[in-house]
Amino acid sequence: MIPITVINHGQGKTALLTGANHGDEYEGPVALSKLANTIDIQNVNGRIIIVPFMNTPAFLAATRTSPIDHGNMNRSFPGVPNGTVTQKIADYFQHTLLPLADIVIDIHSGGKTLDFLPFAASHILQDKALQQETEQLVAAFSAPYSLQMLELDSVGMFDTAVEDAGKIFVTTELGGGGSSSAKTVAIAERGITNVLIRAGILNGELQLSPTVYLKQDDSACFITSEHDGLFEICHDLGAMVKKGDVVARVHDMKRTGVKPIEYTAKCSGLVTGRHFPGVIHSGDNMLVISEIVSA
Repeated sequence: MIPITVINHGQGKTALLTGANHGDEYEGPVALSKLANTIDIQNVNGRIIIVPFMNTPAFLAATRTSPIDHGNMNRSFPGVPNGTVTQKIADYFQHTLLPLADIVIDIHSGGKTLDFLPFAASHILQDKALQQETEQLVAAFSAPYSLQMLELDSVGMFDTAVEDAGKIFVTTELGGGGSSSAKTVAIAERGITNVLIRAGILNGELQLSPTVYLKQDDSACFITSEHDGLFEICHDLGAMVKKGDVVARVHDMKRTGVKPIEYTAKCSGLVTGRHFPGVIHSGDNMLVISEIVSA
């Protein structure tokens, strides 16, 4: 069973709020569970659909993907009605919940394997009117950082399903490491509430704070490990790096006296995300760098 809360009052828009698309990400589940208990229906003008644990099997197992079929929810859309458990859940969202929604807010963080500066994000889209509407709600979310990004591999994503349907999609990365913090949960709560207010679904005053605008628009922003080994980060989250700087090293775990393999930045910018565990494997995302657009 996947818990769902529906708050319906008035004739306004519908917002679909989701957490635990990946089961080891906790800001969304905490913030949405709290909102489901605290939103006053008299302040609602429209409909709010809250699903704190989108991939419930993964969430209950505290794993990124489902322990039942190893399905990655964010690569399973549009789903299959008679497929695996993950595909069936995706199909329900695709064909039952998504058609009801005008706006989708999907709260992500880094899970056990990544850690991020807290940002809300929109995608660079071919539909510029939809992109502009989305950017307005990202600004209203008012996270410490606001990112505009080009999704390099969008096949099967919930994001893609929403945007292909012509709906507004706001997402986040709020910390990581396989837990949550008071700070990141507060950012999620305030941001979701702000978006609902900005969209006219919830009555209230916007609680805005300064944000730094960032951009990721090509593959140079991402550094991927090509080796297994002991991971050394050379620049922490929030550091500025220049193209060519050594940003990470991978040390041999079977022999001493072996020089580590160095990885250099492929672009200049702000360190926005990093691999979290102390051991890294080939194919793991090592570092994410974003261009600062304005502060």
